[in-house]
Amino acid sequence: MDITIRPIQKKDNALIAKIVRDVFEDFGEPTEGTAYEDVTLDSMYETYQKKKATYFVAEENGDIVGGGGIAPLENYKDDVCELQKMYFKPSGRGRGLGAMMIETCLQSAVEMGFTQCYLETASYMEAAQRLYKKYDFIILDGPLGATGHFSCGVRMLKDL
Repeated sequence: MDITIRPIQKKDNALIAKIVRDVFEDFGEPTEGTAYEDVTLDSMYETYQKKKATYFVAEENGDIVGGGGIAPLENYKDDVCELQKMYFKPSGRGRGLGAMMIETCLQSAVEMGFTQCYLETASYMEAAQRLYKKYDFIILDGPLGATGHFSCGVRMLKDL
């Protein structure tokens, strides 16, 4: 497996947006109140060019197969970040790329001074939830911050 995890580049914007939207369409899930309709989805490179934020893409033999990022959790404590928009093409799933991406993102979060990491995911994404639990994320009773993702039924938090 020849995988490179690297910071997003402007040229990656359209492909990352397509990967994220395709996951929702592949699973036939609601798009309202999810990352699918985020206004930033078509400009991911620009969105993550702010303080204490970063987005990575996973590239295999020159083909982007997924991505994931870290940014401050909106309308919450300064030391809590959110694991954001971690999605993979079907060819990138079930091969350990999610673990590689989580490790890269969490390491960046620690380096940026965050003390906790929050995430939201859909209840149907059971494989993702199992992966998050392996990294000591715990399920919360309700949301933190104000992400606008009201259709994401599972919220998790991890101490860094």
